[in-house]
Amino acid sequence: MWAGDVMTRNVFTVTANAPAMQAARLMLEHRISGLPVVAANGALVGIVTEGDFLRRGELGTQRRRPRWLEFLIGPGRLAAEYVRACGRKVEDIMTADPCTIGYWTPLDEVVQLMEQRRIKRVPVVTDGRLVGIVSRANLLQALASLARDQKATPTNDAVIREQVFAELGKRSWAPLGMINVIVCDGIVEIWGSIMDDRERRAIVVAAENVAGVKVVRDHLVLIEPMSGFALVPEDTVPARAS
Repeated sequence: MWAGDVMTRNVFTVTANAPAMQAARLMLEHRISGLPVVAANGALVGIVTEGDFLRRGELGTQRRRPRWLEFLIGPGRLAAEYVRACGRKVEDIMTADPCTIGYWTPLDEVVQLMEQRRIKRVPVVTDGRLVGIVSRANLLQALASLARDQKATPTNDAVIREQVFAELGKRSWAPLGMINVIVCDGIVEIWGSIMDDRERRAIVVAAENVAGVKVVRDHLVLIEPMSGFALVPEDTVPARAS
């Protein structure tokens, strides 16, 4: 999927010379946590978010530092912080030249950018003009829509078994040579051994995601790498005769 497939098109915006409190009211009224800042021609010039209002003089939350630390920081940075804490216009508090993406940016690149920059939304720009925005909420909406539309494809046990092995074969962590999969009436039984217990849940998840699977039963035995001791799941231990 692409950014254009999930982005919000009708984006609330604000201009750079608008009052900062106007931006705050817009975010509260429309229950959004950020606003793109645009010029008269629609060009994106910045973004203002809830975080930009945390260190405000009106709240008494502006940064305060010891004199010796202010001396080390220097007057330039202190002056910039004062403008962000006490400025009255959007341009005083916004982040200029924000990260942007294009309409055809793949979603995996969008998520990678969000993680790297620790941001919650990314403006979508075409020819320098704002055309939409992708937020974390948009990604959740897309995920919910895909989950709702997915339907289990009726298939036979042999196909399910092959698809489980095919999915595990794509994963470098999967110990294919140490496990076996048996399928009967859509019920998947996983047998074998693993060397790291974190692989257990991953193998089960891989099987659960195959279309047509009804239940996954885990019979994997954990082999402790240092001692070679085997930890057998309770449901695979034979009951003692009374």
